[in-house]
Amino acid sequence: MSCELTPEELKRYNRHLILDDVGVEGQTRLKRASVVLVGTGGLGAPAALYLAAAGVGRLGLVDFDEVDVSNLQRQVIFGTSDAGRPKTTAAAERLADLNPGLDVVTHETRLTAANAREILGDYDIVVDGSDNFATKYLINDACVLLGKPDVYGSVLRFEGQAAVFGPEGPCYRCLYSEPPPPDAVPSCADAGVLGVLPGIIGSIQATEAIKLILGRGKTLAGRLLLLDALDMSFRTLEVPRNPGCPLCGSEPTITELIDYDEFCGGSGGDPQAAAEIPGINPTDLKACLDAGSVVLLDVREPYERNICDIGGEFIPMNQIPAVAEKLDHSADIVVYCRVGIRSAYVVRYLIDRGFDSVRNLNGGLHAWARDVDPDFPRY
Repeated sequence: MSCELTPEELKRYNRHLILDDVGVEGQTRLKRASVVLVGTGGLGAPAALYLAAAGVGRLGLVDFDEVDVSNLQRQVIFGTSDAGRPKTTAAAERLADLNPGLDVVTHETRLTAANAREILGDYDIVVDGSDNFATKYLINDACVLLGKPDVYGSVLRFEGQAAVFGPEGPCYRCLYSEPPPPDAVPSCADAGVLGVLPGIIGSIQATEAIKLILGRGKTLAGRLLLLDALDMSFRTLEVPRNPGCPLCGSEPTITELIDYDEFCGGSGGDPQAAAEIPGINPTDLKACLDAGSVVLLDVREPYERNICDIGGEFIPMNQIPAVAEKLDHSADIVVYCRVGIRSAYVVRYLIDRGFDSVRNLNGGLHAWARDVDPDFPRY
């Protein structure tokens, strides 16, 4: 594909060309670039439309679903007449009408560990428009192993998130080291989503992808953007690279793609299901805290502690081996984290080293928010 702008393109992209940070050079970069969108639904629809309109030369669309009437409340790339059609086909036609000069490549398939390297490896940037944890971990791991940026987005009810995960970290696993337990976080189909919200987050993802292509501005790399649409408030949290991350850390242990459905479901990766670990539910813990009869131990990362906590001593999980012997062996200790998986590992570690009474907060802070304090922040 020629990198020179045609007279038609000079006219089409006039508003870009007069921007100092884009100009002819930047628009040519966009024309040379390739971006693949995993999912053409709520997030992928607006991201694809704006990337196509901006002149990104080659767009890949990965989806295996068909258009349903219930999609039209938020998936603005489709129309009523598209109901029942493959999403990739309908989206490609819409993008071709929006900008006929683009190369739109459809991948009408589910992204899996078997095909992720082949599909994603053919593009410069990956935009994560998926709606499930298994695919998000798959995209993240594949991007790190392939050396590709992962432009992340997520929406539920009235809240959204966006970030850019780089191949050298921080990555999605630095933010969420383990998936939540199955059914702990409802899907949009179960909990709903404000129709305009994916449009906002998807547009932010398109913006980040364009900035990466242009090499301009400060991206969301190392930061997590949080949107509360009801308050129309934005927060940005720093997400440091975790040196102990099994994927992008100093001594990575994940070198191949795995079975992500197993990792995110059942007992895969959940030590509490695999081994009988003493636990306590949130309401019983609340009673113990009111009576002053337990000692809390928070094993999350510092940025998580800055978001919310229920008190207690703070020791990140990877520091536990170095300080375990300094803890009170006779105390009644309750360990907690975001969803109860990291804390379960710590409980097992302490029990194996002779601690008399140590329990896991079952379900972690997500369960605490659900059962004890509905206003408690969830992230």
